[in-house]
Amino acid sequence: MSEHDAATQSPTLTRAERLDRLPFTRRHGRMLGASGIGWALDAMDVGLISFVIAALSVHWQITKGDASMIASAGFAGMAIGATLGGLLADRIGRRNVFALTLLVYGLATGASALAGGVAVLIALRFVVGLGLGAELPVASTLMSEFAPARIRGRVIVWLEAFWALGWILAAVIGTFVAAEGENGWRWALAIGMVPAFYSLVVRLGMPESVRFLEKKGRHDEAEQIVQRFEESAGIEPGGGGASAAGDSGVDARETCPSAAANASPPAAGTEHRESIWSRGLRNRTAALWVVWFCINLSYYGAFIWIPTLLVDRGFDLTTSFTFTLIITLAQIPGYAAAAWLIEVIGRRWTLTIFLAGSALAAGAYGMADSETMIIAAGCALSFFNLGAWGALYAIGPELYPTAVRGTGTGAAAGFGRIASLLAPFLVPVLVATGTQVLAFAVFAGAFALAAAAAFTLPEQRGRALEE
Repeated sequence: MSEHDAATQSPTLTRAERLDRLPFTRRHGRMLGASGIGWALDAMDVGLISFVIAALSVHWQITKGDASMIASAGFAGMAIGATLGGLLADRIGRRNVFALTLLVYGLATGASALAGGVAVLIALRFVVGLGLGAELPVASTLMSEFAPARIRGRVIVWLEAFWALGWILAAVIGTFVAAEGENGWRWALAIGMVPAFYSLVVRLGMPESVRFLEKKGRHDEAEQIVQRFEESAGIEPGGGGASAAGDSGVDARETCPSAAANASPPAAGTEHRESIWSRGLRNRTAALWVVWFCINLSYYGAFIWIPTLLVDRGFDLTTSFTFTLIITLAQIPGYAAAAWLIEVIGRRWTLTIFLAGSALAAGAYGMADSETMIIAAGCALSFFNLGAWGALYAIGPELYPTAVRGTGTGAAAGFGRIASLLAPFLVPVLVATGTQVLAFAVFAGAFALAAAAAFTLPEQRGRALEE
């Protein structure tokens, strides 16, 4: 009998270990696709607002202050939504929160298409943000709890890569819909109602987190889900007694030294903790919050304003949207590179390298003085920045035990959204003070600070998620 077969038939594996040992199956693929489509629709909504703001600056002659309020209202909602979504995910389940958030922001986005004034649009954008902010950390937490341990980081980067598809879709809609006539932006937002219908598919078709179900004592449900994944992998369900070990609340590794020897060792100092600010978690929480804050400030400060800043440079609406679409396409190879590197050199180094590359690209974009340089530097910024996002979403859930995993990822995202709330107001002030060069110099500095903080995070590659 091979070593793999022996592990497969081991009677001592917990449900989490049974999931970790599996290959990537069709069931994993369907789950990734379902989560990813929701992720892409989120990105489409965030991306669309940058084109809507640019269009309204032309058709409604809104001021920079109004534009900042429209953008920041959404980010204010995202800050609250991310924090509350993480807390709810640890209490009522990842899948339920995921579906609810899609429904909330989908309906609010569709309603935004009917807005008759700036005040109404601002209020609706806040509601959109509530749903959007909660969905992203919850989706990554749910997917990380099902992904096989040896490729968990890569799977989460694949999930994040759907963001590029959504942003590209937003750029296409912005270029060919929002830019067409006075009401083009309304039709663009109306398309955002799609998530409201997709939420029903998510709720009915996705499994709940096995780790969450076990924490709530719902062992029969957890066992059924694990067995379905094992059947999908062609492995005999049950693990020969794993259910009994899980139902009794005893970790099988405690009763079988061989199982403990085969399991990936936990990170140093990862004893059970119930607070993200407990002694064993506070340093990683602080570093993660710094990364989230800085990457949000720079990403949303740059990409929400790029279409409008291009118009300010003298390009017409269609040209600025086309440039933005080209820049957006560079996100795809950025994600691909991060997905490969994250399991080769690890999470910490991948995140640090891509944040450092983002800092250099932001500086170059601020100094770009020709169409070629604008596109080249913009593509570099898009490549490195979105690769960094992929690595960040991969590393976040791995830093916390199951009881506070949703809370930890949600709280970090919520804190980061404070920066995305400030960014739309900061950019006009920086541009007025020192032109676009100063604005992108600030972004470069924020990326550099994020890179330094990322380097202090513990490396979790190859480790089992902490229970």
